[in-house]
Amino acid sequence: MSESSGLRDKAVILGWVVGLLLIISLLWVSTQPLQAQYLLRTVNRMFITEGETVRLAAPLPQNTGNINLFGYWYSIVNSSDRMFVFAVFQDGILIPLGAMVTSANEVERIIPLSAHAVQTIQKIPHGIMQIYVKRIKTAASANFRDSGGERNR
Repeated sequence: MSESSGLRDKAVILGWVVGLLLIISLLWVSTQPLQAQYLLRTVNRMFITEGETVRLAAPLPQNTGNINLFGYWYSIVNSSDRMFVFAVFQDGILIPLGAMVTSANEVERIIPLSAHAVQTIQKIPHGIMQIYVKRIKTAASANFRDSGGERNR
């Protein structure tokens, strides 16, 4: 009797864990558009504060293929270029960065998106940044054609 009771208790706990993971994953997926809009406003506010002339226009849809980076693609106002907003871990801290990607899918520059990122971007090893640049270029090639940022079909 106690063996079946212990097994039943373990099954209930496992059910709770699976249920919580399912709820969390559904919330994560369903709030992606809201997160992208919030990030857009935050980055534009930072650009205004820093005196940058670049403004993000709208989030671009992500390709659901094999090449997926953890970040968001945005179109840029009055430009065919795009920006990929992502974060890098440096010394246990997330550092938000933006990669300006041309319509030819080349990374033009990496922009720090916070005061802390400005201070710590120099500490990120060049090899790590090159890995991110290569991954962004690969993802841009998979997501967009060379003609003005149109999405691949």
